[in-house]
Amino acid sequence: MKIAYASRTGNVESIVNNLGYDDALRIDDGSETIEEEYVLFTYTDGFGDIPMEVESFLEGNADFLQGVVVSGDKGYGEAYCQAGDKIAEMYNVDVLYRVENDGTDDDLAAIEAKLAEL
Repeated sequence: MKIAYASRTGNVESIVNNLGYDDALRIDDGSETIEEEYVLFTYTDGFGDIPMEVESFLEGNADFLQGVVVSGDKGYGEAYCQAGDKIAEMYNVDVLYRVENDGTDDDLAAIEAKLAEL
């Protein structure tokens, strides 16, 4: 399964790297394209918002989206990982996992298990 990801502070990039996805597609400005099934890894922007570059990316690449893994900070309360919930609702996919910041070893193992189910 291909991975596409957006990372502003490095947390999501750390997750993707720690999972061993060297060929993951990094979303920098949203103009990137992907023509195979993929899982989106993203951060939550602002107070529960989808990052702008991710919105742009999804506008042209939603057809192959299989699910989303989302990073957030529990300090934001109800906005924690809300970008993933919004993407899941908009594109009728599942939030595969919610992770705080760059996660723990247990989070990484849980994400790997979710990806293996696809």
